[in-house]
Amino acid sequence: MNTKTPSKLEKVLAAGHQAVTSECGPPRGSDAQVILHKAEMIKNHVDAINITDNQTSVTRLCSLASCIHLKLAGVEPILQMVTRDRNRIAMQSDILGAASFDIHNMLCLTGDHQSFGDCAQGQNVHDLDSMQLIQMVRHMRDEGKFLGGDEIKRPPKIFVGAAENPFADPFEIRVPRLAKKIAAGVEFIQTQCIFNLDKFELWMRMAGDRGLLDQVYILAGLTPLKTAGMAKYMKNRVPGMDVPDEVIKRISGVPKDQQADEGIKICVESIQRLKEFPGVKGFHIMAIEWEEKVPEIVEKAGLYPRPKVD
Repeated sequence: MNTKTPSKLEKVLAAGHQAVTSECGPPRGSDAQVILHKAEMIKNHVDAINITDNQTSVTRLCSLASCIHLKLAGVEPILQMVTRDRNRIAMQSDILGAASFDIHNMLCLTGDHQSFGDCAQGQNVHDLDSMQLIQMVRHMRDEGKFLGGDEIKRPPKIFVGAAENPFADPFEIRVPRLAKKIAAGVEFIQTQCIFNLDKFELWMRMAGDRGLLDQVYILAGLTPLKTAGMAKYMKNRVPGMDVPDEVIKRISGVPKDQQADEGIKICVESIQRLKEFPGVKGFHIMAIEWEEKVPEIVEKAGLYPRPKVD
């Protein structure tokens, strides 16, 4: 069976270009113009746009519907799917739904625990974990079959991605966990926000030593900091986040009305450094409710214009 996907993102990476992706959070309502407006701001500066799936366990317009709106508007979407909310029947059904609109990228995630969100009493499903979700998507694509064994008429053609956090504890399992995802069939990885560049580069070297960087595309995740308060919150309150003291000191050392500009500078400098690091195949820019700054970051980092691929 032909497993080649028509994903623009995959074509950019396969051609040897450093890819750029970003993401948009859907609204807490049904107005599609919210997501379309965000996408309009960044579409010319990125290769594809992630649509988050009820991030932080807060109920929002679904990722699939949001991706369809982007696809119909001529923007390449990346469908995010968490295992928290669906069993294998629903996930296979939603994958077919995405395929019916020729959505060709997907990020397989576990999802934040529901206690973080607006429905703390909700039931976690986790019929499959994120590794098994990766395997399922590859099985549907490569074998053309459902998990139950029946043949799929017009199987999905999906470029399969996942997330990885090089900074979560315990650090010594981070590279083995990446290896497991690669063994499950993942093709690209978007990482957690990187502020500790030294630790990220160590993780990359360890992955390289195991030969993993030749088997997967790594997109380094970057988030511009708006304020010193945001930096401190991410350091102290967000699990698995590593914000070094020197970053907080630097952004705290400028007047409040200049901290956003300093945050942009830190982000751009990080990209410029990581552009030269072996194995970094691109960047995932997560400008949280600050999408209008993505073009500036991409341009200042020397990643614009984006390459054209057929």
